[in-house]
Amino acid sequence: MEQVTESLKKAVIGGEKKPKKDKKAPAAANASDSGPLELEPQAKFIQERLDLFDRLYKEQQDEIAKRPREDILITLPDGSVKSGKSYETTPAAIAKGISNSLYKKTVVARVDGETLWDIERPLEKSCKLELLDFNDEKGKEVFWHSSAHILGEACERRFGCSLCIGPPVQDGFYYEMSLPGQAAVQASDWQPLETIFGKIVKEKQPFQRLEMSKEDLLKMFAYNPYKQHIIKDKIPDGTRTTVYRNGPLIDLCRGPHVPDTGRIDSFMITKNSSSYFLGDANNDSLQRIYGVSFPDKKGLAAHKKFLEEAAKRDHRVIGKQQELFYFEECSPGSAMWLPHGTRIHNAIMQYIREQYWKRGYDEVITPNMFNVALWEQSGHLAHYKDDMFILDVDKEQFGLKPMNCPAHAMMFRHRERSHKELPLRLADFGVLHRNEASGALSGLTRVRRFQQDDAHIFCREDQIKAEVADLFDFMKSFYGMLDLTFKLRLSTRPDKYMGEIETWDRAEAKLKEALDEFVNSTGGTWELNEGDGAFYGPKIDIAVLDCLKRPFQCATIQLDFQQPINFSLEYQTAEVAHKSEEGKEGKEAKLAPAAAAQFAPAPAASGDQKDKDAAASGDHKDKDGKRKPILIKKPLAAGCARPVMIHRAMAGSIERFTAILCEHFAGKWPFWMSPRQVMVIPVGMGFLDYAKEVALTLRGELIHVDVDSSGNTLQKKIRSAQLAQYNFIFVVGDDEKKNRKVNIRYRDDTSTQARDVPVPLDEAVSKLRALKADRGRYNPFPPSKEEKPADAAAAEQK
Repeated sequence: MEQVTESLKKAVIGGEKKPKKDKKAPAAANASDSGPLELEPQAKFIQERLDLFDRLYKEQQDEIAKRPREDILITLPDGSVKSGKSYETTPAAIAKGISNSLYKKTVVARVDGETLWDIERPLEKSCKLELLDFNDEKGKEVFWHSSAHILGEACERRFGCSLCIGPPVQDGFYYEMSLPGQAAVQASDWQPLETIFGKIVKEKQPFQRLEMSKEDLLKMFAYNPYKQHIIKDKIPDGTRTTVYRNGPLIDLCRGPHVPDTGRIDSFMITKNSSSYFLGDANNDSLQRIYGVSFPDKKGLAAHKKFLEEAAKRDHRVIGKQQELFYFEECSPGSAMWLPHGTRIHNAIMQYIREQYWKRGYDEVITPNMFNVALWEQSGHLAHYKDDMFILDVDKEQFGLKPMNCPAHAMMFRHRERSHKELPLRLADFGVLHRNEASGALSGLTRVRRFQQDDAHIFCREDQIKAEVADLFDFMKSFYGMLDLTFKLRLSTRPDKYMGEIETWDRAEAKLKEALDEFVNSTGGTWELNEGDGAFYGPKIDIAVLDCLKRPFQCATIQLDFQQPINFSLEYQTAEVAHKSEEGKEGKEAKLAPAAAAQFAPAPAASGDQKDKDAAASGDHKDKDGKRKPILIKKPLAAGCARPVMIHRAMAGSIERFTAILCEHFAGKWPFWMSPRQVMVIPVGMGFLDYAKEVALTLRGELIHVDVDSSGNTLQKKIRSAQLAQYNFIFVVGDDEKKNRKVNIRYRDDTSTQARDVPVPLDEAVSKLRALKADRGRYNPFPPSKEEKPADAAAAEQK
């Protein structure tokens, strides 16, 4: 979101304006106002790199030419089968055989439903083949990745820089690099780079793929310390990986890519910024250039319009205009919620709390800070330490909580639990802290201090499906009320996982079943995201789509089998309870002993009673007098079972969700969550007392109301209230005061903007009360037929 709006400020509406080209002047002369367009001579490493590539590429082609050609069958999505030869037939040939227009649209191929494949790369065996264009998500990623390589070539030709990485991102791509002398990229470099980019496109440079050994890669990129680090760190010894060449650029890359640079029709740079190598502030500072590209000029024109609309909706701009929130330098990444912003925040929380009551959740409050022993026990210290705030307290280390799950796990185990208590749904709005990099902070979308509508459901395996179904219902109601659509994705067992495969299979089957039932009832779809589950269990990720169709990750449903093991969570099963009721096991059949205290003591070092007492109280200390809290894992007790822990959120971060809604509604908040619901305007100072009486009545209904007591004209007062996005404007004058009425204008219905039909105050209050209670998006004061203009009435009759 922030990337889009920043892009527009620089590229479309207010940033660096590009001079108009003089048709008579050479392109290069117009392109650069900061030195030569390209380095002359080119950096020495470019030719050395090309020489090594040419030699190895010829060896590779000679080796491929010797491979046997065998008959293969290529199956297309429509079921048709094409014949071909291994190491000869390419996806491009298949596309051309169908139609030349299909070939021109195809960005990349997908083989056997999994592997992305260069369309000019010969197929090696019989396979299923899909031809993906720019409109496909994977096709767009490949298109933008290839565009990043072109940008990388342009940067090398202009700066002689050391390239780092150049991935596709949600709204385009970027390339990261180190310029000679640690120089910075300037806005004046944008047009020269775009000029070079255009030259590369016209050259239609083919993308060539070459497999190389780690040793040869280290030779090829000897000049570049960043590529050297990546090669040494990411590529195991004795293995091979690929590079891609287009023109003079050779880049470490898995690919695939478009056939040639001529496929990139339209391109623009959107912004540049600084960054750190590998995102670590201790590493070198680099330069990052962002861009976006399309296969035709219509795509770029539509994108510019999109950027204009996104900039108008920028939550940071609206937040300032409507006085919702701001930030202080003394607390970076922690929003200062102003009164009007707090009203929105509280309205979201109130809705969720009402849903919690309706759906059987229990709200809890947990500490903000825990000893690091807790985070070690949960496994978060190993995965999140760099993103946590670690504090030294009483010669020990504590961490501000970045999430609530360990606290809820401890709350579950603080006493014995029975199967009769399940599912147990614990909800927590506790404040969370994550140590985000300062360069990543952006408005409300990326903060260090935030709250979540966080909850954890402890249940039996056989209850998973029903719980997930209820979460879908919750999600549908919540998002539907806000006019947000969504996409569902199931992420399954990753390569590195914990637990038994059988348990994973059962859990994935339950999630699939719940997804199928939900989409069948709603007419939607869901996607499979194989191998991208969490190490502790599969998950469903839900991305909401705002009115501009931008996706934002909000809701999540995660099954967790590991935390119940880490924290020795257990409940007495129905089988043991049944035996107990029959008296078959007597006292032994009672509930298992309570779980150990959160910080169970280490064993006493000696038989000294004082040491034993200290250990028993959890006050064990080492020789330096430092307390060493240790969380003890217990084996599962007889007659007990582990619960499944479902992590879930609907809004996610309330801060981020507020930013999404701010841009989704463009600051025109629905009445129930609006910080400015009613403005009462007296037509003259003689009616100010009645205006205040109306406001007091509305305030008694917990409606946010203001009175304009300024000396401005009536029209200026109305205009000011409209610009401030008040949902309703109540105008009161002599007739309204005498008859205890109000003249109402509704923000979202232009037919009420000039009406002069007063409504009884009691009726207005009653209708607003109902509108707020049902969180409606309708006009409770529709004009009657008598009020409608003649042309509107005639149109309705037709």
